[in-house]
Amino acid sequence: MLDKELMNILACPKCKGKVTYNKAKNGLVCGACNLEYPIRDDIPVMLIDEAKSLAA
Repeated sequence: MLDKELMNILACPKCKGKVTYNKAKNGLVCGACNLEYPIRDDIPVMLIDEAKSLAA
């Protein structure tokens, strides 16, 4: 689980919008961009190239 302070300052690098923690998939989700940024070794990887599209 990520620290609450960290979650308050993290933003989507693409749209600068809020991201939410997706505990089931161990990632951070931007609802506006429909992207999920991975978390590796408890470190969020906030790189657009590393994000997975959640669009169906």
